[in-house]
Amino acid sequence: MTRFGATSAEALPPLGVYIHWPFCTAICPYCDFNVHGAHKNNAAVTDWQAAYKAELTHAYALRPGGKSEAGKVETVFFGGGTPSLMPPHLVAAILADIDALWGLADNAEISLEANPVSAPRPHLQALRAAGVTRLSLGVQAFDDDALKALGRTHSAAEAQEAFLAAQDIFDTASFDLIYARPVSGPQQNPEQAVEAGCAAWQRELSAALALSPQHMSLYQLTIEPDTVFHSRAAQGRLAVPHEDMAAALYEATQRLCTAAGLPAYEISNHAIDGHHCRHNSAIWHGGDYVGIGPGAHGRITIDGRKHASMAHKQPQLWLAACLEDGHGWQSLTALSAQEAAEEAVMLGLRLADGVGVQALVQRGVALDPQKLTALKQDGLLAACDDVVQATDKGRLLLDYMIGRLLA
Repeated sequence: MTRFGATSAEALPPLGVYIHWPFCTAICPYCDFNVHGAHKNNAAVTDWQAAYKAELTHAYALRPGGKSEAGKVETVFFGGGTPSLMPPHLVAAILADIDALWGLADNAEISLEANPVSAPRPHLQALRAAGVTRLSLGVQAFDDDALKALGRTHSAAEAQEAFLAAQDIFDTASFDLIYARPVSGPQQNPEQAVEAGCAAWQRELSAALALSPQHMSLYQLTIEPDTVFHSRAAQGRLAVPHEDMAAALYEATQRLCTAAGLPAYEISNHAIDGHHCRHNSAIWHGGDYVGIGPGAHGRITIDGRKHASMAHKQPQLWLAACLEDGHGWQSLTALSAQEAAEEAVMLGLRLADGVGVQALVQRGVALDPQKLTALKQDGLLAACDDVVQATDKGRLLLDYMIGRLLA
């Protein structure tokens, strides 16, 4: 792989590190992430530790930061898969390696995703002792029938118990929920379906808000290719809520969360003040993140240009490459001006506050004033000159707006 010249830390965007753990005890029928059955993991923990260290060292050679405050890692995110299946001492070792290379900022945010059935209180306490400050719990539903339909292995009661424990242990505790889920039961006319669906979701979301979460990620279910749900939908065995219901559910979600003091700061993420996910927020604002682990993607600035990295997806292939070659990256490619512009606009428009015009200019993005004016006149963009910000109406039509702006 090509070597690049170093850039001073002060001139680089903020830096985060994403660590991918690819294993789950069960694979959900809607999931299209790079996940593999935990029973297929035959490698020793020491091999995983050595592989992660090797790839971190390789990434540091390409995107160094030094030990000045400007060059330190500000956020680390353990995603998956189910990272709560990782032994806490492996988590601690990875954090120690990151600190030895770039240095960890004193107030670094260390996030880890967990499954309720792999998050008993003693394990969560061990993860906290390893350095994790923020836990993201994959609840997905607080309804047992919905959990079963989604292929989850925990109950609503287990999810609540795990979340209450996480609140006691971590600086920030978050959970994910999925709405606009597959429709079951007798078929209703569209108006009845929307009314019934909204009522059920509002009851469930209200119960979730009663737990006083600091942060929630609320996703509309999307049927992705190469998933079990996609096959079922193609066979007519899965009824997905239509667009009117999805829009009504989204609007109800915004009302309830805002009233509870958790407004959306990104289209799918809600938080009280001071508990935004700093890792994801930095990425949405154009920060760098080193992607480490099987199938991990990254964005790093090298010689003033944003580069995309992608690692081998198969865990054993990635592991062998790291131990033999020092890294498991399949590619490292400089983004074209068009690709960088598309990413900047796509991510910026997802943010409730939008993205500053000057910030886009600094990233090499110049949008057509006539297109901006047209979208403002359509009520899809806020009437601001210095910020490109989607309105409530516009957030329901993000793909359409991005297409118009970048055409």
